[in-house]
Amino acid sequence: MRVLIVDDESLARQRVRRLLQNEADVDIVGEAESGHEAVMMIRELQPDLVCLDVQMPGLDGFGVLRELEGGRVPMVLFVTAYDEHAQRAFDVHAVDYVLKPVDGERFRAAFGKVRKQRANAVAAERLGELLETVRRLADGGAADAREGALALTGLAGTAGHAASTAVTAAASAAATPGSGTPSAGGSYASRILVKQDGRMFFVKTTEIDWIEADRNYVRLHVGKTAHTIRERISHLDETLDPRLFARIHRSTIVNLNRVREMQQWFSGDYVVILEDGTRLRLSRHYRDRVEKQVGV
Repeated sequence: MRVLIVDDESLARQRVRRLLQNEADVDIVGEAESGHEAVMMIRELQPDLVCLDVQMPGLDGFGVLRELEGGRVPMVLFVTAYDEHAQRAFDVHAVDYVLKPVDGERFRAAFGKVRKQRANAVAAERLGELLETVRRLADGGAADAREGALALTGLAGTAGHAASTAVTAAASAAATPGSGTPSAGGSYASRILVKQDGRMFFVKTTEIDWIEADRNYVRLHVGKTAHTIRERISHLDETLDPRLFARIHRSTIVNLNRVREMQQWFSGDYVVILEDGTRLRLSRHYRDRVEKQVGV
């Protein structure tokens, strides 16, 4: 496991380094004395874990995490002298929060959580790869998908069982019109895979209110909940049923069943108002296309 130590105090960094040296299979890839230095080193070294102080001059620990938004964020173990930030630490999904002066036994317990979370993340990533294979197999036909299910049954643990089950489901989907990605027969996606907090689940497309793009990610808005996935909005635009979804802006797709009204805005644009009051912009570029979809 590749670990980066971040703390503006030299003695604190030495203490964490000594404790990490007692852990098997740990490679300390570097030390950072400030938040800004930490951001650069995280992006360059791609550590699996950052032992991160909260209070640092210039850019604190939470500022480091903000700077990393939109990119790869490693696991975080906060090591700090201030207990008032504990709740905020868990809000940003830190693995644990260890107070200074660092007790050896407490640190080992926290590092045990790190190992467990990393194992779960690896399993989830592997499962994601398997489920992606499932989708390709399903596109190839039910027989190929069932062969994939048999090939995956040898995997140990929950991930293997879930992958095998998913492949079997994909086999049924491949034989059933109206599910999966668009095919020569014109079927469209009926659900979307979401990876979140070490678990994986499907969201039914009919439950999605609207979708917004954020660089290489999209957010699926389902009621009061938003799920972020790594996907291009252009790909979703191709795989979602045009009878149900319309792209109204280069960064927005809306479920037509959720639209309450459209109001004319400036320069030929419109405002699309959803049932829950959400207001979205319909740009001129997509207006003709939307009007055709809704039969105007």
